[in-house]
Amino acid sequence: MTSGPTAGALAGRPALLGYVDPLSAVETIRHHPGRAMTSDRPSTVPPGIDPDRLAALLDAERARWVQARPRAAALRERARLSQLHGTPQHWISQFPPPIPLVVDRAVGARLYDTDGHEYADFGLAATAALWGHDHPAVVAALRDQLDRGSVTLWAGEDHVAVTEELARRFGLPFWQFTVSASDANRFALLLARVTTGRQKILVFHRAYHGSLEQAGVVLTADGEVAPEPGVDPNGVDVRQTTKVVEFNDLDALERALAPRDVAAVLAEPVLTNGGAVIRPEPGFHAALRDLTRRTGTLLIIDETQTIPAGPGGCTREFGLDPDLITMGKSIAGGVPAGLYGMSGEVAAAAERYTEHGDGGLGSTMAGGPLAVRAMRAVLTEVMTDKNYAHMSRLAARYERDVAAVIAEHGLPWHVGRLGGRVSYAFTPAPPRNAGQLYPRVGSSARQALWLYLANRGVVINAMSGAALMSPMTAESDVELHGALFAEAIGALAAKKGR
Repeated sequence: MTSGPTAGALAGRPALLGYVDPLSAVETIRHHPGRAMTSDRPSTVPPGIDPDRLAALLDAERARWVQARPRAAALRERARLSQLHGTPQHWISQFPPPIPLVVDRAVGARLYDTDGHEYADFGLAATAALWGHDHPAVVAALRDQLDRGSVTLWAGEDHVAVTEELARRFGLPFWQFTVSASDANRFALLLARVTTGRQKILVFHRAYHGSLEQAGVVLTADGEVAPEPGVDPNGVDVRQTTKVVEFNDLDALERALAPRDVAAVLAEPVLTNGGAVIRPEPGFHAALRDLTRRTGTLLIIDETQTIPAGPGGCTREFGLDPDLITMGKSIAGGVPAGLYGMSGEVAAAAERYTEHGDGGLGSTMAGGPLAVRAMRAVLTEVMTDKNYAHMSRLAARYERDVAAVIAEHGLPWHVGRLGGRVSYAFTPAPPRNAGQLYPRVGSSARQALWLYLANRGVVINAMSGAALMSPMTAESDVELHGALFAEAIGALAAKKGR
């Protein structure tokens, strides 16, 4: 491994990096082992990792990244003049690389950057590119539709074919189109309030449902509801709009729903945010459905991140029976799109609500012919049993590779899988809720692992470290990840007895 400059040397490049050095957390722990970390700050070294080795590797990998990407660095400087944080989406500035990855093209399950580097892509745009970046069926559908028109504001046969197929797969009879999963959740919650006459919603701690202020909430250490750390209240008092409980905590859920003032529970069927796959405990979903029905509360299942579970998401895999389902990202193969399905009861309320106006639902670009044609191709030609079998097989191989390295070094970590999604977390057993992952343990290690892999041609999710398999993912890329992961952990693991 080549040596790199010290953290101090890197800190001397503020114009180039524009980066708050997460190594400060490592240094704090190294020199002040008794100091407590705050909940929203980069946290300690994970168990089993040598802090000195971690600091050195992180220095070296950052330097290697910067030195190999002069064109990306120049583009970053241009971007500072016209983009917030010098990035097209603000959260890119929070990702591990000191200079953002600048993609020139994406092909299959691979990325190519502006400096000539090639990567096996396991991040897949956080499921938005779940089927690959240019699946032939999606590309052919889009090319054909571009010749027929991309925006009309009218109905088409594809709309009917898509909603029929969604009803068949997911069980809910009525569907509407949006331009994103965030909008799908926004409209589903609106309709839940319309249907029930209630105003409050309930979400699970640290679940992610897109850019909804009332859903971007957490539980504090005192059990109070608050905006996520770093999120401004922005005029919305989440204490008035939202209740929050931990996933798998049925007692807390029952207490929260008992006053019968909650319009809907908005839930991921399996939590995927925060760097782990958090599965429902036996009987959890049945009890959740029973509690919501007994209290007159609607149940919304957000399948956006859990579609890798199978051709009908977790709704089909677990036999769920929600009142509404929301999804987005991958459903149109890379074209911005979202959907929400609803029961007959909710649909009847929605029809009354929109009889003489739009009621704040939909948008001009929702259900555009281009997106809907892509959805039809995804549903009929891509989300197949054969493709899911390929994705699950590769994910199982990826999971085994990670588990073997964890076992070899005796690390108190675990790895979890949901269909074609794999995540490892720095806890000895699978967490039962997201609260067990915060304060974030091992954020510096995640950065080091991300950079080590990316500097050698493998990209995983830049926020959580999760990996996704697509129908276009090659087994050789899974094998490459396994070898590199073993190398990285070998370089970082604490010596026995230390």
